[in-house]
Amino acid sequence: MRPLNRILLVAIATILLLGVGTVSARSFKAPSDDVSAGAQLYDRWYAAIGVSAPDGNMPLWGTQTTNTRSGPDTWRCSECHGWDYQGADGAYRSGSHATGFPNLMTATAGMSTDEIVATLKGSKEPAHDFSSYLDDKNLEKLARFLKEGVLDDSFAIDHVTLKTKGGNLEHGKKLYDETCVRCHGADGKLIIFRTEGVNEYLGSVANRDPYRFLHRTRFGVAGTEMPIGRELGWKPADGVDVLAYAQSLPSGMEQEPVANAGAGSEPPQKLGGPASGVFGGMLTGLGAVLGMVGISALFLFTLIVIGVLVVWALRKRQ
Repeated sequence: MRPLNRILLVAIATILLLGVGTVSARSFKAPSDDVSAGAQLYDRWYAAIGVSAPDGNMPLWGTQTTNTRSGPDTWRCSECHGWDYQGADGAYRSGSHATGFPNLMTATAGMSTDEIVATLKGSKEPAHDFSSYLDDKNLEKLARFLKEGVLDDSFAIDHVTLKTKGGNLEHGKKLYDETCVRCHGADGKLIIFRTEGVNEYLGSVANRDPYRFLHRTRFGVAGTEMPIGRELGWKPADGVDVLAYAQSLPSGMEQEPVANAGAGSEPPQKLGGPASGVFGGMLTGLGAVLGMVGISALFLFTLIVIGVLVVWALRKRQ
């Protein structure tokens, strides 16, 4: 290969590497113990093992009609049995998440880990057989979580207001500042959660779904760098204290004044999402496409310019 061509290829390869460097893969924190790993499987098992959710709905989903969600959510243990693990007896006894599925604390009481694994393989209900999706090692981790990691948090949360009962805000703030603030920010707004078409902050989640907050504070979230409270040595009461403090953070529903607004002006009521209406949606999609095309064109133009400059410089030296 001629020196000129070799140098040009190296230049192009370098540019391409620099271009894709901004989307390089992240390294995720994997739980170091089986109970935490099982808890993440309970949360979203397909994300925990790095696969796509099965097509369609989980076979047992059709036996209930109160929860109208479909697709990947129907395969999650947490969607069927709740973040408080009490199914039809707990927070999901009513509302849009209600399924009528069993209370796991009651269902697994007195069962061994092997018996729980057998149940996960469909020994009691063939339609509940997960052995085609999870290997024995992961099924055992999930069973160990159900046997050793499930806690009754009803003592700490008021079932009507969903506020913590007796949480220590000062201690919760200390733990939050030590562990959570670097990602979520001092006001909990640094990460925006997209929940069923609405943008939420950490304060929103803590107030709306405190049981989910406690589960993920203790065990982390599959496929993320979120610290795992259990591995930090946090006791159940520590998680409740952090929850109490998080519930004091802005939820995004506060009526905040609009800068330079005249009399009668109101803050926006919609919390995010694409522009409403067919025309607005078309404009949103068109804007996204044009933005991507523009970035690609700019990158290609830069690549051509640099290549031309390299060729020109080499020819001038010759």
